[in-house]
This record gives sequence, C-alpha cells and structure tokens, in this order.
Amino acid sequence: MDIQAFRDLRTPAGQQALEAAARSDVTENALLATASRLREEYPAELVSAALTQIRLRARARAKFGTDAAAMYFTQAGLEQSTRASVAAHRARRFAAYLGASGNGAGPSLDVHRVLELGCGIGADLIARARAGCQGEGVELDPLTAEVARANVAAFGLEDLASVRVGDATGEDPRGYAALFADPGRRTARGRVFDPRSYEPPLDTVLAMARSVPAACVKVAPGIPYEALWDAPGPEHGVPASAGGPLEAEWISVGGEVKEAALWLGGLAGDAARRATLIPSGPGEVRTLTPEPGLGDPPVGDWGRFLYEPDGAVIRAHLVAEVAARVGGRLADPRIAYITSDALEPTPFAAAYEIEDVLPFSVKRLRGELRRRGVGTLTIKKRGSAVDPERLRHDLGFGRRASGRAAGGGAAALTLVLTRVGRAPVALLTTPAR
Repeated sequence: MDIQAFRDLRTPAGQQALEAAARSDVTENALLATASRLREEYPAELVSAALTQIRLRARARAKFGTDAAAMYFTQAGLEQSTRASVAAHRARRFAAYLGASGNGAGPSLDVHRVLELGCGIGADLIARARAGCQGEGVELDPLTAEVARANVAAFGLEDLASVRVGDATGEDPRGYAALFADPGRRTARGRVFDPRSYEPPLDTVLAMARSVPAACVKVAPGIPYEALWDAPGPEHGVPASAGGPLEAEWISVGGEVKEAALWLGGLAGDAARRATLIPSGPGEVRTLTPEPGLGDPPVGDWGRFLYEPDGAVIRAHLVAEVAARVGGRLADPRIAYITSDALEPTPFAAAYEIEDVLPFSVKRLRGELRRRGVGTLTIKKRGSAVDPERLRHDLGFGRRASGRAAGGGAAALTLVLTRVGRAPVALLTTPAR
C-alpha cells in the first residue's frame, strides 16, 4: 500500500469500502471471492487497501483490544508497535513526571511537551496524549507518519499530539521537557540484536536523550545486561550510564517478556533496574526492584516446591529478590530455578509442587510417566541441552509444548529439565495451588 492509496482510503468513498470490507469474510479461503465482489462497487486499489486494513486490524486486536477497530496500520508498523497496555504504563510515568513541580525543565522549556523519535503508527504518542501529555512525533517513513496522524485523529487527540516526517538524527531535542525514542530494530533481513545496528544506533539516541531533562528509550528485551552499567566495549557498543541516572526496565505481559526500556534523567527511578509485570487481562501492575544489601541467594537441595521466576525478573537480575520473598534457595547457583520447603505465593514467579526428582534418563522417564498414567505433558527447561520436541517424541507425546500421549491416562504433569552442577536432572511437578 502506498501513501496515495492510504489517503484514498480516508476519503468518504474509501470509508465506505472499509466498512463494506469489515462486514465481509476476509479469511484466507474467502478472500478472493470477497475481493471480487467488492471490486464490483469500488476501484480495485481501494478494495485492496480496505481488505489489507481489515486483516491488519484483526491481527492488531491482540495488542490494542477494541481500539484496533478504529486504527490504521502498516504491516511493519503493527509488528514494531507498542502494545496498548505497555504504552499506557509508560504514559503514566511521563504524566507523573510532567505533572510534578520542580521537574527540572526550567522556564525556557515547554514543560508539557514530549518529543518522540521514531513514532511509528503512534501507539506511545496516543497513550501519552490520553494521559494528558502534549507530544510531537517524528517519523522517517512518510506512509507510516500518515498512518500515525490518522490514528491520532481517530481518537480525537489532535490538540495534544502531532506527527511530522523527519529524520530522528537531525532533530534537536533541546527545548522539550522530555524525549521518547523507539529506534528501529528490524531491517529487511529481520530483527536486529546489536544496539549499534539500531536505526538510529543506540549510542546516538542516548546522546540525544542526555540533552533533555528526562527521557525514555525503547530497546530490545535481550539487550546485554552488563553493557548498561559497565564501560562500553567492542562486543556490544552500548554506552554506560555516565552522564546521569539510568534505569533499565524489563516488561512482561501475561508472563511473557515483551519489551525493555531505558529511563534517563528525571524519569529514572531510584533503582537501577526494574521488572514490571502487566497482566494480560484485568489486574494490578506489579513492579520489582533490587533490595539494598541483599546478596546472592543461598544454594541447597531441592525442596517441596519449585519457583520459576518471570522472564522480566530474570532479565533484570532480580532472582535473589524473589528467592528472599519465598524463603527459597537455588539448587544450582547459575540457574534461575528457586526451590523451597513452603509455598509462598508471589506474582513474580510461577510455583510448582515437586513430586519427584530423577536423574535424567529417557527410558526411566518413559516408564515413570506410564506408571503415573500421564496423558498430558508440559515440558520446561533451563540449563539443559535436551531438545524438548525430540524428547516429547521419544516419550510418546505429541510435538507441542503441552501434548497428549497416544493412549495416555488422565493425569497431567509438568516435566522440568535442568541440572545441578554438571548432572542433568528431571523434576516431575504439578502447578501448586
């Protein structure tokens, strides 16, 4: 879809085509028939643009919920966009900072305005506007910028947010109260993991972020942890925190790590790192930060319960904090599985009751699962070289994360593969109640 096709889609005729497409069957099997029927009433280019939007809106519901039905997307823009719950979480931090007195902005700055570099389709820009923050988005791609403007207009936020085409590297953030940047982490070849290959490179973005009183920079969740505070080296090229406060936050949604962000200056919290857990549905946002003076967790034998810390907790190096909360220990000091003798519910880890601990042996496991009448098996692993899919096949179960055995019984079991030292072990567990 080019920019003219998108502009045509926003005309009255384009909106009629869009509404007609929304009422039609756009599944893969029916798509050709639907397109042929709609082309009898509307130009082919308009039908193509309308069908593309309706299919993208269906995919976008996972990120934006009911808002997706009113939004516009490009395929790349949707893939790289911030999901609504995460954008709202970040917007609350911006709103709290901009609404506070003495935020360091100074009389010469517009204390209500945020500059966003690489605004994409406008997800974060819209979330901040909904939270009352004025903002200006800059986007390099003209079509994506046009889509972002349409999304701002779709929610009636033009008085608070605007979008213009521009190159982020040519912007001067000075004069703004805060900055938000989302450097590109995808190319035509796929995802980019080296921060030096971000567009713009991360060191360039952080240098710009240091020129404003407060900033937030979105990064890949797998960014090297050590690179954020150690002196930069040739293996990662990520600047350390010299030049002001820096907080790294890892965010999981519904138990799956989705994003990470660096908070700088006035937006940085008191802690250098943070794990934030956002529920996939209604519920409370939970945050974990380091506990001063807390050392490494103790190491000991397997207890009655196993705790699997949330991925954001592990990325933020906060396993010791969870272990302290549940009175737990590690069976192996290098593997993030916590064990304890008592059940202490925590939102920062999933708990399992350990029914047995066995030396790893396919033959023994197969026999034990049959003896227990296990029909549904879930396999988890950490610190194990075993291929779960191959093991599932060898144990007689389907090739899925949670599969049923042919002719298996009614029991369900979670098999946890790990090691203690160099010894591979298998834990037979069930979710703790």
